[in-house]
Amino acid sequence: MKLLFRRAAAIGACRLPRAVGISRVSRCFRSTTTTITARAPAVSSARNVGRGRGEFGSLREELDNDKETPRRNRQPKPSSKRNYELLQAFVLSRLTSILETAQQTGGNGIQLASFGVTSVQQLKAEASLFRAAINKSFALAIERGVTGRHENPLFWNLRYAFIKYDAPGMTTELKHSFQTFLLRSAFPKALVEKHTEIADMRFPYEWFPASRMLQRTIHLHVGPTNSGKTYNALKALEAAKTGVYAGPLRLLAHEIYSRFNAKGKPCALVTGEEQRIPENVDDYFVSCTVEMSPLNRVVDVAVIDEIQMIADDYRGWAWTQAFLGLQAKELHLCGEERAVDLIQELCARTGDKCIVHHYERLNPLKTMGRSLRGDFRNLEKGDAVVSFSRVNIHALKQSIEQKTGHRCAIVYGSLPPETRAQQAALFNDPNNSYNYLVASDAIGMGLNLEIKRVVFEAASKFDGMGHRSLTVSEIKQIGGRAGRYKTARGEIADAEKAKSKAAATQTNGDAGPVVVVAQSPPDHIKSIGYVTSLLEEELPAIQEAFKSTAKPLKRAGIMPPSFLIEKFAATFSPKTPLSFILTRLRELSRVSELFEICQLKDTVAIADFIHEFDLTMQDRCIFLSAPCELRTPSQVRTLKAFARCVAELKGGHLLDIPEIDLDALLPTRTPNLTQLEGLHKDITLYLWLSYRFRGIFTSQHLAFHVKSLVEAKINEALEGLHWRFNSLAQRRKMVKHYTKMQQKRESMFMSEEEIDDVLEGIEVPLFEGEAEASAFEAEVDSVVPRDDGPRKKAVPA
Repeated sequence: MKLLFRRAAAIGACRLPRAVGISRVSRCFRSTTTTITARAPAVSSARNVGRGRGEFGSLREELDNDKETPRRNRQPKPSSKRNYELLQAFVLSRLTSILETAQQTGGNGIQLASFGVTSVQQLKAEASLFRAAINKSFALAIERGVTGRHENPLFWNLRYAFIKYDAPGMTTELKHSFQTFLLRSAFPKALVEKHTEIADMRFPYEWFPASRMLQRTIHLHVGPTNSGKTYNALKALEAAKTGVYAGPLRLLAHEIYSRFNAKGKPCALVTGEEQRIPENVDDYFVSCTVEMSPLNRVVDVAVIDEIQMIADDYRGWAWTQAFLGLQAKELHLCGEERAVDLIQELCARTGDKCIVHHYERLNPLKTMGRSLRGDFRNLEKGDAVVSFSRVNIHALKQSIEQKTGHRCAIVYGSLPPETRAQQAALFNDPNNSYNYLVASDAIGMGLNLEIKRVVFEAASKFDGMGHRSLTVSEIKQIGGRAGRYKTARGEIADAEKAKSKAAATQTNGDAGPVVVVAQSPPDHIKSIGYVTSLLEEELPAIQEAFKSTAKPLKRAGIMPPSFLIEKFAATFSPKTPLSFILTRLRELSRVSELFEICQLKDTVAIADFIHEFDLTMQDRCIFLSAPCELRTPSQVRTLKAFARCVAELKGGHLLDIPEIDLDALLPTRTPNLTQLEGLHKDITLYLWLSYRFRGIFTSQHLAFHVKSLVEAKINEALEGLHWRFNSLAQRRKMVKHYTKMQQKRESMFMSEEEIDDVLEGIEVPLFEGEAEASAFEAEVDSVVPRDDGPRKKAVPA
């Protein structure tokens, strides 16, 4: 009955999209749509907040929202027509390339046999009809201005995929659209209704009935970096008999694990690739990564760190799962102020009591009035230079050491966590020559470092899809690491000396917001943190970010759970590719306005990579969550090798898998750093699978030993690294060029200032004049194959 009341309350805040028809492609000919929308009064004004500059998450949110009134279709301007015509030519050329590859490989690229295509003639016939559908959808956009998601879905999806993910993303979307087109007659009305019913994900809190039976109290600790919010949440955890800490990084989970055991409190470490359980102890704490949160364990207190990650496009589902599923009487959430409205709304849906604790920063943080002017000799002891490219990080390390004569520690994401911890310890130790640190944005995720000043090498980054400017939240999160007055190293040392238990944190019974000001550190420890940039031209963006307020979070990320994927897949032919099933599930899904399905890009890619192996659907779902670096070809080969072992139920001994390059550890070989990092990822993936397929991957102890050997090799490589690189000035110029091109692509159809008009069918020009348009056409010609000559070599866009 309790769940029924919650569902009735929540359904008023859900948007109910029109039931999806036979396929997106077949709907592109429809010019009207009926949308049923039921809305409740807004709980918070967060939904009405404007968009941040260059943030396409907001664009997706706006386009996802169904409108109660029909769109106004207006004639597009000539410049917009030209944009659409260019995109149409690009789409058709990519389709031609896909089909040519399919004919040469027997359809392996798009699994034609699984979709009923058995001959070249049939492929050509279907391709001709699909081209007609593409041309029809673009004609609707060019001639009548029909560009909406429901009125012209094929055009909308192709355009959105190109804007968001560039040519590779658009190609993937094109493949899926063609697959859907091939099955246009395979989905009768009854089956579509069944699919739509299964894909109903409006009430994800009902996936965790045991947690819904508890009357939980949610303590939300919010404030800037270095404000003591996590410290106070951990005090509540220490005072409990049983509890869980869930953090964003294995490094942080290990830190809490070490801290609790140092204080005499038995604690387990549970991550994807490592599990350390205390022996001969019934009650113990658990420190884990968020993805490994123990949802079937009833505890007194649980702490979820970096709760703002709940809205992350890729990992947000893990925070949502932990928040909704942890069976804790008290649940402490730590994060940024912008998470308050969303968490309060979620608590209203689940019936949990929410108490908000606001914190102020413990020490001042100032943005400097000038940069380092590109001169490394202006660096001071305790400075951390932040860059967003591994090549740049190594180049900076070498340049700084050459210019200053002092050692420089190095921290970035693809380094093993143990190596990162060792490098952090070298930087934190005042009694050595490691005066400086060069790091990626990994330091913004809670890594404890005694940084005096944060120096941004650039104000833009490559996010896996394209170069973009840093967001306000990213700049504040990274810059806020300056001036930390105490690290975990100090706390552990204090614990080993004192061996005293912390007093229980008092909780306020009032449901309203509670302002908590953490105790200030002693004056001799308290210090000012400074933020600046390496170059003068980057400083204004940094200064402006610290004057701005990050936009409140609107939606929590979710991911279809395994049981739902298996149920949905059971309605398809056994030969249907899982990648198509996942994309189809995403297409038909219905979600509440408080939730959003996370990106399935990597998940779909993994499904394609393991498609050739005879695996059960349950095994395939396990592989979908595997920690893989898909941009690394060697990691993809290793993933396939592991899938083959599971399919054949043999060959899982570490020494029997030739794709794992163990020869890199031979004394006679001198592998480069990239090879060692790749080997470390392979071993980490092996360990992850060894906990899920124990009977197949049986060399767990050996894998841990090899992992330690690889980490030692990586440390040696870092010590003697001599990195060849072009001048940093040239690399910065290249990055700026790519960032500009990304912004140009983003504004190709929707400028930031005119997004609302575009949503209503009003088109805006991309180019200001004929010369700029001609220049862009020339650039497109270098990518799009021409009919009057051979293809030109593709260049990055």
